[in-house]
Amino acid sequence: MKQLVIFALMVVVAWQVGAQEKEEIFFADPTIYHEGGKYYMTGTGGSRGGPAGFSMLESDDLVNWVPPKGAREGVHMILTKGVQAFGDKGFWAPQILKVEDAWYLTYTANEQTVLARSQSLLGPFRQEEVAPIDGSEKNIDSYIFRDDDGKYYLYHVRFNNGNYLWVAEFDMQKGKIKPETLTQCFGQTEPWEATPNYESVPIMEGPTVLRMKDKYYLFYSANHFMNIDYAVGYAVADSPMGPWTKHSGNPIIHRSIVGENGSGHGDLFKGPDNRLYYVYHVHFSNDQVSPRRTRIVPVTMEWDNQSGLYRFSVEKDQVIIPLVNGL
Repeated sequence: MKQLVIFALMVVVAWQVGAQEKEEIFFADPTIYHEGGKYYMTGTGGSRGGPAGFSMLESDDLVNWVPPKGAREGVHMILTKGVQAFGDKGFWAPQILKVEDAWYLTYTANEQTVLARSQSLLGPFRQEEVAPIDGSEKNIDSYIFRDDDGKYYLYHVRFNNGNYLWVAEFDMQKGKIKPETLTQCFGQTEPWEATPNYESVPIMEGPTVLRMKDKYYLFYSANHFMNIDYAVGYAVADSPMGPWTKHSGNPIIHRSIVGENGSGHGDLFKGPDNRLYYVYHVHFSNDQVSPRRTRIVPVTMEWDNQSGLYRFSVEKDQVIIPLVNGL
């Protein structure tokens, strides 16, 4: 606890000292990967006028971010439109994972989920065969989960008069789903998932999955991203395929909790002291959605003996505003 308090104080001091020389980060749908003592962030947009694709920033402390060494004109692209990669528009929601000695980037382009490969975390990520994972119909917001038995699962969104979360077993070698295993996770059932502040079809998206004590926790965002009530909740299952039971205390990230509109669609990662954090985006201001700002918040896990489950919440008073050197 003492280390966490010290870290929080460092965050505040670092922000105050560097605020005049640095500016906020504008990654939407962000993700952070921790490797070798450093944090690596990418997301939708944020390439600062660079080419379409995905750029990357790195940090030692989650507060101060810079392009990796060798970045050209202050932008380090890990995947670029037209360079052995599928898609010519709509580059969204990247996720990074490591399998043996290779790195993989799963992302959305042209409303299709895609898988690219690299020998380095810093890219470039490319495809031997330029194609989507499943071109049979539109699907977005991919997240690849590796279970303890070595099986992989692709969580993603498919369209049917709305955005719904689906899961399928995934063949990492082929880069394809096993279509016979396709299963919808759940529908829109809770009031917080459909508030009247922005009318839309049902929308559930931005999946992230954890396994803890033989239970599977699926974190997701609901409402249209332009809705001020865009928010994050989670559901629990005994299997990566479901069925899922939604947490009764949802949402766990919402404007009423973290203080900013449109708070959602991010990813979980391990931060200082091996603690969980959630990186996400918020609206630019109270009356403007884009460009969306990036935020990071510590996550608290508490074991509930009665339910036999972990309960997740966030430290609403410790929200981090990550900053990048002005370029």
